[in-house]
Amino acid sequence: MYWSRGVVARQAHVGIPEGTVEEEYARNGFFGRTAHLYRSSPPVDWTAIEGDLRPEAFATDALPGLDVDDWVAGRVVMLRNADVDLAFATLKTPMPYCFRNADADEVLFVHRGAGSLETDFGVIDWRAGHYLVIPRGTVYRVIPREPSSFLVIATADEVKIPDRGIVGQHALFDPAVIDVPELTALPDAERPWQLKVQRLGRITTLTYPHHPITTLGWKGDLTVWRLHIDDIRPMTSERYHLPPTAHITFAATNVVICTFLPRPLEVGDPTALKVPFYHSNIDYDEVLFYHGGSFFSREGVGPGMITFHPQGIHHGPQPGAVLASVNKERTDEQAVMIDTRRPLEPTPAARAVFRADYWKSWMKKE
Repeated sequence: MYWSRGVVARQAHVGIPEGTVEEEYARNGFFGRTAHLYRSSPPVDWTAIEGDLRPEAFATDALPGLDVDDWVAGRVVMLRNADVDLAFATLKTPMPYCFRNADADEVLFVHRGAGSLETDFGVIDWRAGHYLVIPRGTVYRVIPREPSSFLVIATADEVKIPDRGIVGQHALFDPAVIDVPELTALPDAERPWQLKVQRLGRITTLTYPHHPITTLGWKGDLTVWRLHIDDIRPMTSERYHLPPTAHITFAATNVVICTFLPRPLEVGDPTALKVPFYHSNIDYDEVLFYHGGSFFSREGVGPGMITFHPQGIHHGPQPGAVLASVNKERTDEQAVMIDTRRPLEPTPAARAVFRADYWKSWMKKE
């Protein structure tokens, strides 16, 4: 069934009637039942917000606790719910111990730096722009070669590559570009080592007379993955603005991880939207981590920043973004988006660095 009333566009995101703005009102992210509302003014045209639903933004390098050069003690959780912890971590020196997360799979997105990762499955190098997917229960050790920083996404359920449907398994990235560790001899393997294990958020420390990683061989389809954003080929359409879910890289139950990368804009039809359409966060919270480039639909954000748009409040392009997009033909953004089915709760560390005036960035300039 489909109904239509009043002034509407013939097709969503294309040829929006003059004097209106389009809002996508949809269930299940962008996959469920949908209505497009054509409003006389943007749904973000607010003048005041009081309460918990304010859009928020903050710089990760301002988070309290990041000065602790320790992988376990220095990981600062920013947002969390029952399905995922979103944290930020910095590390300057090699971990003097190994770590196993018995609570969650971990996705480490390398924001800055380079180094290697020792794991139960072998050793693998990393640099800025790499995703490292570490299955729950894997022993690992982070060894930076230079000061490094990471977005850490810890999911209660297994991280997988999503089904890409009719576009096929090679869309976005060919699974063949995923790298796995190589077995190699570990230095200092015969001296005593500690292994810190996280379970129910608490740490248990085990001491071994040798390195905790003793693997001589392995086989199977469960291992550590490495994927670089340079190997992701964004899906595009020159005549239609695709929803963010066209850019999903990994998924777990109630959590999706998307990668926004430089791509052509919708230059094939002058009436097609080039910026994200206004939409209601009905079923998902949205978090964006800005890695590099410029995100032209969002003012005042730069590399290393987080924006958080909770369920229950609209968001979309800020004033001037639509006009700025008219002659623009490409984006140069690099960002990681995490959408969560269940609401996220900001931690005290995140609240301490929230930008007080971010919600005002949608207000019309005087």
